[in-house]
This record gives sequence, C-alpha cells and structure tokens, in this order.
Amino acid sequence: MTLSLYLARRFLGAMGLVLAVFMALVFLINLAEEMRDKAGTAAGLTGAMELAALGLPATLYRILPLITILAAIAQFVALARSSELVVIRAAGRSGLRALVAPALTALALGALAVAVLNPVVAATSRITEIRAAQLTGEERTALSISREGLWLRQGSATGHIVVHAERSNEDGTELLETTFTSFDHEGRPVRRIWAPRARLADGRWLLEEAKDWALDATNPEREAVLHDRLVLESDLTADRIRDGFGRPSDLSIWDAADFVVALDTAGLSSRKHRVWIQTELALPLLLASMVLVGAGFTMRHVRFGGTGRMVLMAIGAGFGIYFLRNFAQVLGENGQIPPLLAAWGPPSAAVMLSLGLLLHLEDG
Repeated sequence: MTLSLYLARRFLGAMGLVLAVFMALVFLINLAEEMRDKAGTAAGLTGAMELAALGLPATLYRILPLITILAAIAQFVALARSSELVVIRAAGRSGLRALVAPALTALALGALAVAVLNPVVAATSRITEIRAAQLTGEERTALSISREGLWLRQGSATGHIVVHAERSNEDGTELLETTFTSFDHEGRPVRRIWAPRARLADGRWLLEEAKDWALDATNPEREAVLHDRLVLESDLTADRIRDGFGRPSDLSIWDAADFVVALDTAGLSSRKHRVWIQTELALPLLLASMVLVGAGFTMRHVRFGGTGRMVLMAIGAGFGIYFLRNFAQVLGENGQIPPLLAAWGPPSAAVMLSLGLLLHLEDG
C-alpha cells in the first residue's frame, strides 16, 4: 500500500507539473489569437485576456489525454533513471503491479474531469460566446430546444420575430406546426402567424396555409387573414441555425441526456450528441490507456540506451490514439459506426495493445 501511494503521488506530481506548463502555454496562445481576431474592436488587451482565460478550461480539457501521457512518460523516465523500478522489481513486485496505482489514479482523474471539469467547460464556453459578442458587437442567433419543441429568434425591420415549432427536419430548415410572433422595438407583440409547415429557402420563410392575426387590431380573431402561401423575409440561414444548436461540447454532461430527448422530440438529429456523451463517459478509460502506453515504452532501464527514441515513440503512440479517437468520433457522428464503438473502441484497443506490449517486455 505504501508503494502504491508513493507511485500515485509521483504521478499526480508529474501531472500537476505538465498541466501547469500547458496552462501557461495555452493562455499565451489564446491571448495571441484573441488579440489578432479582436484587432480593431473595442475588446482591447483587457478583453483579450479575459477571453483567453475563459477559453483556457476548454482547451486543457480537450488535450487532457495528451497531458496524461506526457505526465506518465515523465514519471516512468524519472523512475528508470533513479533505478527505482529496479528496486521495485528486486523487491518482488512486477512492473505490471507497479502500474496499477498510476492507472487507477488516471482513471479517477478522468472520472473527476467528466463530473466536475466538464460542466465548468460548458459554462465558460457559453460565457465566452456572450462576452465575445458583447465586446465585438456581433449579433448572436438565439435558439432553444426543449420538450415543447424548437424556438428561434430572428431580426426584422420593425423589431424581432420569435419562431416556435413542435417538430422540424434534421437541420431546422423545415418546421412543422409553427408559430411566428412579431414584436416591435419596445417588445410588444404586434403580429402572430400560425402555419402547419414552414420552409426556409433563400433568406425567406415559405409558409403554407397560414393564418395571420394582427394583434393590435380591435378583434384579432375576426380580422384574421388566411393565406394559401405566405412569404416572410428572414436573416436566418441553414448554417446559422446549425450553429445555433451549439457544439455538443458546450453542454454539461449532466444536461446532455435531457437535451438528447428534446432533440428527438423536436425531430432533430441527436446522433452527434449521443456519440459525444459516450466519448465523454469513455474519457477515464482513455486516460488510463495513456498511462499504460507511456509506461510500455519508458519502463526500461536507462542502461539499455535509446531512451530518447522510446520517449518519441511513446509520444507518437499517444498522438496516434488521440487521432484514432477523434477519427472514430467523426465516423460515429456521420453514422458510419455505432456510438458505443466510436467512443469505447479506441481506448479499449489502446488498453489491450499496451497490456500486450507490457506483458511481452515483462515476461518475454
């Protein structure tokens, strides 16, 4: 138990050191990008620093597997150089048993990251978008999805229009059971239109069999007008609607299941979000696999030579697993492979391959 706690503490120390280095590097890179992107706006240096700091958790969370493998490499190279691994083996403990504590520590860190850091990333991502829009004066497309359906907000010459639909197609350009409510610049409703179907095309909503109420009339129901076909100008596009859905990573893992249900109820595709949920749940296993991969290449004693080459091979293997995970996620989002396979396949394969390498090195 004492040895396991020592190895876990060494791994946490290496993880903290690598994380601190990456925090500094990522902040400087984000700051440079924000200053370049926000040049000529009212953001200034203070605004750029604020946005860079807000974007820090999301970037670190995204590269957490690479940070983990670098921490594992640093730990096991240090143990090999100090001959501590030789002492551990001489005491009768195999190299595989020495890996249990760091692997379990990585597993626990992954679970903690999913449960705690993921909601923090979701919150800071939303705050970053809002602050960026405030600093640059850009208009953000308001879109909301709930169990009641799909809600959109668009600008108009007289104010703004709120669109509600019970269902839609996958990209939100064809709405069913729709209601368009127009508001003036003071926020008062002035017009309401209901249509069983509305389709977005070429900057216009095409409404079929629409009923139009003038809410400022004496008797809106009596003076309502029926249209076989009604055209409403719109500043929305299919791309802006898709962007309004947001990235799955902007969601908290605790809210993702309800959001998937809302997407399915609204008739929108939830495949991307389902793959993302499984990928997040598989993160602890991915971090543990990174520890095993890093150990597989760097647990040899330094007297055998080639330490630098083995470190490079470990880093290359880590990048390969990271790329494979992202590639499998894309395949899952496109429906080429099931979500479970897309999320759990790469880390499971990495664990099995690294264990095979370790068994070969330890037991011949």
